[in-house]
Amino acid sequence: MEIKWLEDFVTLAETSSFSRAAEIRNVTQSAFSRRIKQLETWLGAPLISRATMPAELTSAGRNFLPMAQDAIRMFYSVRESLRPPAEQGLVRFAALHTLTITFFPVWLREVQRNTRTFGTSFMADRGGIEANLAALTDGETDFFLTYAHREVPFHLDRDKFSHLAIGSDRLIPVAAPELRFDKSTVPAAGILDSPETAKRALPYLGYGYSSFFGVALGKLFSKHSPFRRQTVHESTISAGLKELALTGAGICWLPESLVENEISNGALVICSNDSTWTLDLEIRLYRSSEKTRSTMVEALWQSSKALAQTLKPAAPAAGTATFSSS
Repeated sequence: MEIKWLEDFVTLAETSSFSRAAEIRNVTQSAFSRRIKQLETWLGAPLISRATMPAELTSAGRNFLPMAQDAIRMFYSVRESLRPPAEQGLVRFAALHTLTITFFPVWLREVQRNTRTFGTSFMADRGGIEANLAALTDGETDFFLTYAHREVPFHLDRDKFSHLAIGSDRLIPVAAPELRFDKSTVPAAGILDSPETAKRALPYLGYGYSSFFGVALGKLFSKHSPFRRQTVHESTISAGLKELALTGAGICWLPESLVENEISNGALVICSNDSTWTLDLEIRLYRSSEKTRSTMVEALWQSSKALAQTLKPAAPAAGTATFSSS
């Protein structure tokens, strides 16, 4: 038996809808239904009447619901009490890898100017959107720090999860000055603006289709037809793609904050002067609105809110992730 089965069941009981509960739990409806069935098999009793719309609990389901709720609360309480002393009192973050390098250190310093100093810990970036969100929805972390874009929706219940817009960045197309192409090299600066671009498949360093940047870029590329590209490497980690881009392996869309120095010293060049090839990104901090929080977690949230409301975005230097007052 898995704790997520109990959380799935409680969510289903609250929504009376398999589709809505699956959306809140950030899984497909088929996967959600399968997990509910696994719980019923483990218990040896049907919990949901599937013959009714909306879904209703069976008598066994109604009896089991308060037990499931108590078990969830007890599980997280016990887990917190058993954490090693070195980890107790740390504010836990799930975060996209790039933000831990470019944004988080400066932002944390500013936040802690207005509250007492506290320790923090990061859970490794799991790559996919759903996997990273699951760390928050499953209670593994206190906060989720992420990029956001209007065309990449996060399927989170607004009544249960709230967010602050705390900064901004841009995703821009870059490459080494000389791009390896067809056993030769070509100048990469402005290459996306060349009429020849439509005639050949350009070497491309991509993120795949499950990561946040992969989904966002898929939306962008659909607006630029034709844009022919040949994927030579995929990774969900921007820092790794940057290192390959520096070798001339391909064009890559990278956060401007991550490549500031490389653009400044000429190690990377921008592949287009057309702003439609860039993606404006918001940096968001998410948290659960329902889970019991420590005083440090609440203090960080309130300090973050105050910082977002009082700091006006400075005119960003090239490549700098900035704070936001939105």
